[in-house]
Order: sequence, then C-alpha cells, then structure tokens
Amino acid sequence: MRTSVLLSRGDAPSEVVDAELDDPRPDEVVVRIEAVGVCHTDLVIRQRLGDRPAVLGHEGCGVVERLGSGVDGSADGLAVGDRVVISFASCGDCGQCRAGQPAYCASAAALTSSGRRRDGSPTIRVAGEAVFGSFFSQSSFATAALAPARSCVRVGDLPPEVAAPLGCGFLTGAGAVLNVLRPGPGARLLVVGGGGVGAAAALTALSERVEVVVVEPIAARRDLAARFGAATAASLDDPLPAVTHALDTTGRPEVIARALGLLEPRGTLAVVGLGPAEATIDVRNVMLRGLTLRGCVEGDAEPSALIPELALRHRQGRLPLDQLVATYPLAEFDRAVADQRAGRVLKPVLLPRPAPAGRP
Repeated sequence: MRTSVLLSRGDAPSEVVDAELDDPRPDEVVVRIEAVGVCHTDLVIRQRLGDRPAVLGHEGCGVVERLGSGVDGSADGLAVGDRVVISFASCGDCGQCRAGQPAYCASAAALTSSGRRRDGSPTIRVAGEAVFGSFFSQSSFATAALAPARSCVRVGDLPPEVAAPLGCGFLTGAGAVLNVLRPGPGARLLVVGGGGVGAAAALTALSERVEVVVVEPIAARRDLAARFGAATAASLDDPLPAVTHALDTTGRPEVIARALGLLEPRGTLAVVGLGPAEATIDVRNVMLRGLTLRGCVEGDAEPSALIPELALRHRQGRLPLDQLVATYPLAEFDRAVADQRAGRVLKPVLLPRPAPAGRP
C-alpha cells in the first residue's frame, strides 16, 4: 500500500517521501498514524546508520486500518477503527516473554534494530528500493505503519499526541518507578535528567505521593517539574538531601557514580539512559551500604498492562502528561529535534496530518 514516510540519512535534512508499505502478514496490522513521539533512541540510531536511508519512529499512535489474516479481533482485542499505541516488539514465546518481561525478549535485537522483520524481509520500499524500516517493528515516522498485533494496545479516546509517548518514553519513566524502584510511603526519589523519560518518572512518583527531587540543568524543565510539586536543582553539585531511590536518565558514568553516593543505606538506583559502556563504581561502598544498582529496559513493563494504567491516571487528572508534549507536523522533524535539544520543548510529538481544530 502507498504511504508517506519521513526518510532520514544521518546528518542530512529529513524529508517526507512517498513509499510502498508491505502488506500485513497474518500476525500484523496496518495502523494509520495520528501521532508519533520523538525519542532519543531515534536520534542515536540515525547517527549509527550514517548515510543509510531509514524510516525510524517507535512511539506511534493511530487507528487500526487493516488486520492480518490471523488477527482475530475477539482473541487479540483489536478491530478496524481501534485507536492503539504501538509499543516495543517482543516474540511472546521466549522465557522472558513468558515470564511477563517482554522488554528482555531473546529476539529483541532482531525485532527492534535490524531494519527488517525477524525473517529478514523488508517492510518499506522507496522508489522500489528497500530501506531500513521495521524499527521497533513499526517505523512510525509515517502516515501508516506495519506492526505486530501483539505490540498494539488500545487506548480508547485518549488524545493521540498524549498517547503516543506511552509506547516508549513515558512507559520507560513510569515503569521504572512503578515496576523497578517501587518507592513507598516516606520515600524520596532523585530523578537525574528532566527530559521526557525523567518528567514521566517524576509525575508518576508524585502520583504515588512520593517526594521527588529533579536534577536538570535546563531552567524551563526545572520550572515545569517544580510546578508539578517536585523539588529541583540544576546540578548534582548543588546541596541535595539524601534519597532512598534514584533514577538516572543520562547514561553518564560520572553521574551514575554521584547518584549512588546520594543514596541512603539500602537505597536503589535504576539506570535507563544509554551512554558509555563502562563506568567506575565504588563496589566497597555498594557492598557496605547495601546499595542496589539496577538496569531497566522499557520500564520493565508489560505494555498491555501498564499503558492502560497510565492512560487511566491521565484521565483521572493524576498524571498530566499533556503538559509535557509539544506537537509538530511530520515534515518538521528537524525543527522538533532542534527545539528539544535547545530546551524549548520537553517531548516533541509529530503529527502526520494536521490536528483537528481546537487540539494543540
């Protein structure tokens, strides 16, 4: 089927071009994209691919338009016309998936970053040539995306620009709090980095009535966190209270080491940021103070369970995720990225089509 896609080539300006989207396999669906979040991972992969043409995007939200022949609406919970969030892909069959931990799926690399389906077949062609697609098994920087039915989660009438980042960024921040750190009454959470993931984590912790401290160098992001009720600081060098839990979104080794030093005995630090592969950690300090350093992928979430929970909290007014997003036309991806890097916006969300009147 014909579609339009945002084609990226390294540092070259992105452009919207016509493309051919493969027909859905029996376990796949076609989703007409209404909104798609811009995530740091998209930018990292774009650089790694160099000049290789690619269609990225892995926080898609839209309306199911076609069902694969094996997708039974009653069994899979999907029907044509459903609004869904497309989250990360998983096989559903390996030990981690069967244990309810699809973020650690044995086939994760093939399903997320190979540029093709797990069997090696391409999903997107531009001018007759296969391009890097099927990113996170969706490539949703497009007007339509092909995705596994098991990756799609219904979100009802949730506005698409709010729902889209629940596929990855907001899911990661919220899941790190609810599934990994699990701060209880009397806890104090340190969030290092007030971008999309960190802000979602802070809002989620606040919705659990946990005291939150956000460390973020960009003043506008600190102001937003403070407005929601978090204490803020510009740097880990500022005077900070001891904390029971911490979340690092930066991936910077020196930041991780400093955050460990701020933990109270038996505290836990979760890391979700991609950075250098090695860090220097004072293992004696970790041992003597009973600290825990914990990796976390996609918030250790089962999307079909956590996305509806976060959508419910938003509807109840407990999780004002709409305050974190700013929308752009699909063709203005480069401007959205520049605005995010400059701190003018927190979470850019692309709209493949103009938003209806009255919607931001």
